[in-house]
Amino acid sequence: MTLEELNTFVTTQANVGMEAYYWWCTGFMIIIHVGFLMYEVGATRMKNAVSSGVKNLLAFAFMIPTFWLFGWYIYLAFPGGFVPIDLEGYGTPWNVSMGPMLSDQATGVFWAAFTLFACTTASIFSGAVIERIRISAFTFLAVILGSVVWILGAAWGWHPDGWLVTGWGYHDVAAAGVVHTIAGWFAFGVLLNLGPRIGKYNEDGSANEIEGHSLVSSFIGLLMLIVGFFGFLGACLIWAGADFGGWVNIYGAPATLSSFVFNTLMGLAGGMIGAFWWSKGNPFWMMSGGLAGIFICAGGLDIWYPGFAFVLGIIAGCVIIPANNWLHNTFKIDDCVGAVSIHGVAGVLGVLAVGIFAAGFPSAGDIPPTSFVGQLVGCIVMVLTGLIPGYVISFIMKSMGWLRVPDEVQAAGIDSAELNLRAYADK
Repeated sequence: MTLEELNTFVTTQANVGMEAYYWWCTGFMIIIHVGFLMYEVGATRMKNAVSSGVKNLLAFAFMIPTFWLFGWYIYLAFPGGFVPIDLEGYGTPWNVSMGPMLSDQATGVFWAAFTLFACTTASIFSGAVIERIRISAFTFLAVILGSVVWILGAAWGWHPDGWLVTGWGYHDVAAAGVVHTIAGWFAFGVLLNLGPRIGKYNEDGSANEIEGHSLVSSFIGLLMLIVGFFGFLGACLIWAGADFGGWVNIYGAPATLSSFVFNTLMGLAGGMIGAFWWSKGNPFWMMSGGLAGIFICAGGLDIWYPGFAFVLGIIAGCVIIPANNWLHNTFKIDDCVGAVSIHGVAGVLGVLAVGIFAAGFPSAGDIPPTSFVGQLVGCIVMVLTGLIPGYVISFIMKSMGWLRVPDEVQAAGIDSAELNLRAYADK
């Protein structure tokens, strides 16, 4: 074998390995949606358990073709803002790259990973609105969030040529802002128009606790979410090849899987401990705190020292409960699983933490170093990118009478009133 043949063989093997890596990352990310389904089904009352699961499945099914039709193109075409750059149709469904080219070992697996990121945003939103949103309305909003809104934010802050990256040095390697902040505040915008479930608030404004029918299901779902997020976080790294130093983050700077696994686990543990302590032993919040601990570390997952990631996790676990209570008491929303706090608030803290504690961290190429101002600008952009379309579109849907099921349907339960089904045949 000649040297040229050897180099070709090595390059081909590396590409095959990269392709297989993202294949399995995508598979693990599907576990996220199994987890969200179980988590949310358990958090609903029995009369709405089936409809809650159906919502999750429909969002997953609709996200895949819509992200193929236009979602991937949005990411590639709009890093500069609202005006597309000239990519000659790359990423559109009629482009040759969006098919089974034997010479292309990257596009399909990258598209699949980003599609599953999109599905994750929809699942984050899903739990907040259970038990009173129309299934068709939820599916439409999920597609808007996953195949338009979040990917536009990703083009700005999760693309090496994104204007937040090149202009402000925005650093958000594992999507604290572009996924969790956007999805959490999109959900908040919808909740303002959707209104609470019947019986959530009394005439004097005090709130009632509406318990789900299976805490065990929620526990298992939350733990499965953590398993699935290892696929999500692994897909936030890119294999650049041995000649370019191996792994790089989404912006092209050197990174390692070791940094990701150290800080993911430490943030998880800190969040669980913080939330368990703050809630005085509530196991639902303990597991939710673990997720928030991961999300607050996500922005700087490639650079944190593990002990500091643990501290950040504790902070997230302690913050999400009073933040959730404040949002409910102030705006009279009904966020059934605390999604705005767990994802939206923890995501904001994760973005800002990079600006506070990692200011001056060098970036790849001509990208400016991180700064507090850059992270603050990125944070504001991500909140507004989620909040404005979530509120405006759901307001229009509310005006059309499309957003919320009638009160009599909600009282009877969506499962029997609209689907003619029961979650458990013997109940």
